[in-house]
Amino acid sequence: MSLQEEVQKRKTFAIISHPDAGKTTLTEKLLLYGNLIRSAGTVKGKKSGKFATSDWMEIEKQRGISVTSSVMNFPYNGYQVNILDTPGHEDFSEDTYRTLTAVDSVVMIIDATKGIEAQTLKLFKVCRMRGIPIFTFINKLDREGKEPLELMEEIEEVLDIETYPMNWPVGMGKRFLGIFDRHGKQFVKFNGNEEETYIPYKELDQQEELVDQATYEATKEELALLDEAGNEFSLDAVLDGKQTPVFFGSALAPFGVQTFFDTFISMAPAPTPRKTTEGVVQPDNPDFSGFVFKIQANMNPAHRDRVAFLRVCSGKFERGMSVKLARTDKVIKLSQSQQIVASARDTVDEAYAGDIIGIYDPNAYQIGDTLMEGKSTYEYDELPQFPPEVFKKVAAKNVMKAKQFKKGIEQLVQEGAIQLFRDKRTESYILGAVGELQYEVFQYRMKNEYNVEVVFETIGDRIPRWLKPDQKVDETLYDERNMLVRDREGNFLVLFKNEFSLNWFKDKNPDVELIDLFEVNQYGV
Repeated sequence: MSLQEEVQKRKTFAIISHPDAGKTTLTEKLLLYGNLIRSAGTVKGKKSGKFATSDWMEIEKQRGISVTSSVMNFPYNGYQVNILDTPGHEDFSEDTYRTLTAVDSVVMIIDATKGIEAQTLKLFKVCRMRGIPIFTFINKLDREGKEPLELMEEIEEVLDIETYPMNWPVGMGKRFLGIFDRHGKQFVKFNGNEEETYIPYKELDQQEELVDQATYEATKEELALLDEAGNEFSLDAVLDGKQTPVFFGSALAPFGVQTFFDTFISMAPAPTPRKTTEGVVQPDNPDFSGFVFKIQANMNPAHRDRVAFLRVCSGKFERGMSVKLARTDKVIKLSQSQQIVASARDTVDEAYAGDIIGIYDPNAYQIGDTLMEGKSTYEYDELPQFPPEVFKKVAAKNVMKAKQFKKGIEQLVQEGAIQLFRDKRTESYILGAVGELQYEVFQYRMKNEYNVEVVFETIGDRIPRWLKPDQKVDETLYDERNMLVRDREGNFLVLFKNEFSLNWFKDKNPDVELIDLFEVNQYGV
């Protein structure tokens, strides 16, 4: 098979939503269809002992939340599918934002009972900025929720994107009868179990138990209205991010998931060209290239290993090949490579543009690194970095554990979920994160993966401002209200106690140039 044909087989997408909208549950059903698992678990599986495959960390199973992005690869209907399941909780949004740089499309899940929620809106904006095609799955039709027309109107008004319903539900909750599959020209009947009945439109008049129900007749009138006054479907508009196909169903029942997945896979884009510092690289460029968008420590706690997640952008990856790390010009042999389903791994010998693979990290990679073969040297677009909002000093509870503490903090910080700073005066360690839950995860992992108990000393919410490089730093200007610290790269920044402290400092020191990452970061939302 040619390189171009291999590229066209790839479908790489992320699933995004607000917490509890059903994201991980939907992912489990897709893994079921891909024959990767025999039975689907749920995020909240404590009583049954069945946990979601994509929630592989022990803390995820205990807390019933997803705290890290997971990658799943499997063949389906002649395609090679790469799913990235992302955390829904806003405290882990930085991991999600970076993961979105590695996909070609997105499935956005909306809870039919709640409509569009805050985190959904945030993630949608990131997708819109990146021009990522968005497919919408409205979940939980087996419960009473908002009316379908109301949900469609909400998507168009709040998200400012055109909608096209690929199917249309008949009732909901206890009145739920099934969906009209507009795309497949069939009715999919809900039987209250995992079996679905598919009835071609031309045979519907013979289904007396359906035709005689008032809910069915009312829905036929809504369908006629959609056909007459609704938007026309345009795949070009979908791929341009201007229209979102909308599917209704229930991931838990499950119902409508198979219909959705088959239609989505047929429409979702294959890998697209990617911007670099030297221009655009096509996915069928024969020279291999890719970038690291995630690093995960201790996926196998017994081996204390580190895995770098690589999005292949062009050419063909072959296990054992030698590539160049663009940041350092160092040549590295990629002898340990894996395809990953959560924490389970299989050795992968080859991969193509769109594939997500795990490569062994000998402590050489950073998030955003570009790997390539060939004579040219370029780097893929820089990945988004976000200023932390919550800061805490951290230390080992037992000073005799200093060595393990240093190793643990260095490895976990390299994953990118938390940021590390050093106080210029005291050299104490300071962690910065987007949200409070990150500290719980850090504390848990330090104890369970590095056998180090840590203690935190809060310094409260702080406003970080980086000092413009190459300017002279006068350390006498800084104190507890405006702490001078260094980041991992040695850059100076100031942690201001509040807006008043920031404005007071600006007035008193107009010559000090401060940088707000939100202003310079095009992904800040």
